[in-house]
Amino acid sequence: MNALLPRTRAASALAIFAIAFAAIAGAWIYQGLGYAPCDLCYAQRYAYYFGIPAAAAVAGLARSASARNLATMGLAALALAFAANTVLAVYHSGVEAHLWQGPTACTGALSGPDSAADLLKQLESVKVVRCDAVSLRVFGLTLANWNIFISAALAALAARAIAQAR
Repeated sequence: MNALLPRTRAASALAIFAIAFAAIAGAWIYQGLGYAPCDLCYAQRYAYYFGIPAAAAVAGLARSASARNLATMGLAALALAFAANTVLAVYHSGVEAHLWQGPTACTGALSGPDSAADLLKQLESVKVVRCDAVSLRVFGLTLANWNIFISAALAALAARAIAQAR
């Protein structure tokens, strides 16, 4: 197993960059195919929007002996961001499985309009994608389920890289 893992901090950061980029690109492709993301899906993207440029910066910093402390801090930030994203993905997966209630903005009961005019106004202005309704499964798992594994792996890879000597 160790033979498959990156041997340097720079290589680990580049692996994080590549995996994170592939994951967010996959989400964008599914969105382009018509699978609209919910509020929790969008929230899970923030770790990737932070992680991709941060991993690129850490890869550059890790190559410099004088920037070792900055690279370590960058890897710690990556580990924390993706660990937090893992927790968010577990939460979203639980909402999808109806194990607990999600945010009322995307899982609450729909309130009826007072009039037909109100209904038309709501239809024109509000497009709610439910957080507790699964719109897509890939190999039996929802995208939130997949994000648990991807984010946890990225957090572990960043944490492992902190212990690497170079």
